[in-house]
Amino acid sequence: MSVQGEPRREAASEEYTSSLPGPLGWLDVAIARIEAIMLGVGVLLMAANTIANVLGRFVFQNSIFFSEELNSILIILITFAGISYAARQGRHIRMSAIYDALPPKTRKALMIMISLITAAFMLALAWYALGYIFTQAGRGRVLPALQIPVWWTLVWVPVGFLLTGLQYLLTAIKNLIEKDIYLSTHVLEGYDDDEVEV
Repeated sequence: MSVQGEPRREAASEEYTSSLPGPLGWLDVAIARIEAIMLGVGVLLMAANTIANVLGRFVFQNSIFFSEELNSILIILITFAGISYAARQGRHIRMSAIYDALPPKTRKALMIMISLITAAFMLALAWYALGYIFTQAGRGRVLPALQIPVWWTLVWVPVGFLLTGLQYLLTAIKNLIEKDIYLSTHVLEGYDDDEVEV
């Protein structure tokens, strides 16, 4: 039995580049940049908001009244940008005991099928999330402290599902055009040399 380490990654430069051809490569790079901006801005704003609230509470004896609502919005942003980022990095949980025992051609076919089915589910969830946002917009509810419409806080949900669905679709395409088996557009199937035999 082997304890498996990190998935193998292609060599990456500081700035993300895609090995997919033409418009697919541009789409892959655009998704990577959108994820990076969403995650970076979300984490930095959450840290700044939390620090400002702590300083306000303990230094000025007065909390920021909208801090909790803002952090809730940022958690939604980070969560749904994070599912796309995890798909790009090949980090979603996989049950791979049977998969790993299959021959390479079968694993490749299975990876294409898994990627396409997951893409379909993610895109369907994006569609349903969009419908839910329209329902919330019709209700006219607003957040108590920030006084902004509730549906604004949920915009990140369909965006995250859409980016994740596109990421899995690109993974399926990558597996169709490349010889190797890929967990994502730049993460090869397999494990690093540091796997431990038990």
